[in-house]
Amino acid sequence: MAGAIIIGAGPGIGTAVAHRFATAGMPLGLIARTGATLDAARAAVAATGVTVAGATADAGQDDQLTAALDALTGQLGVPAALIYNAGLIRRDRPGELSRERHLAAYAVNVLGAMTAVVHLAPAMAGAGGGTIVITGGMPEPDPEFTSLSLGKAGVRALTKLLASEYGPAGIHVATVTVGGAVAPGGPYDPDQIAGHYWRLYTQPRAAWEHEVAVGDGTNV
Repeated sequence: MAGAIIIGAGPGIGTAVAHRFATAGMPLGLIARTGATLDAARAAVAATGVTVAGATADAGQDDQLTAALDALTGQLGVPAALIYNAGLIRRDRPGELSRERHLAAYAVNVLGAMTAVVHLAPAMAGAGGGTIVITGGMPEPDPEFTSLSLGKAGVRALTKLLASEYGPAGIHVATVTVGGAVAPGGPYDPDQIAGHYWRLYTQPRAAWEHEVAVGDGTNV
């Protein structure tokens, strides 16, 4: 079975999505910024018995990200699913960050997703298609989270652009918009959120959705 690559395989959504796909028997390629985070994600899916390959990379650095993707596809083959869950979440109000810090946040929150998709989507299309899901958020901009609000607005636009670009080639591109803090047992429970990613992956082409808002009453 073709596998899934998850960029941003940290605690919360990343690990929950990894576990959801692993329980279906899909091999996993995991990318995290640190080895410790990668080890924790591996441990979380160890009981499923699936093949797990890992690589470390800063999603805001194109050379690191593409090298990690190449390493994982070299081990696992072209993925059937690509999940971009990397994000830089912090409180910052308008005017508090320098231009450089805004650019660094945008590089992780938006540009890393574009780099990953452009790098892998042609091969996925050549292999018969696939699904790409980008983690979104901030359905309403919040001045206490200015850089994140800008980034998630960019994710929404990027998803539409990539869906138009690669949808005709059989690539389902979607975003899951998470409107609050992720925590087990709450309204944004990571396991429940992971169900949306799996549902998007298994949707037939005639039913493709391009944005799912967590908490909108959609069944998973």
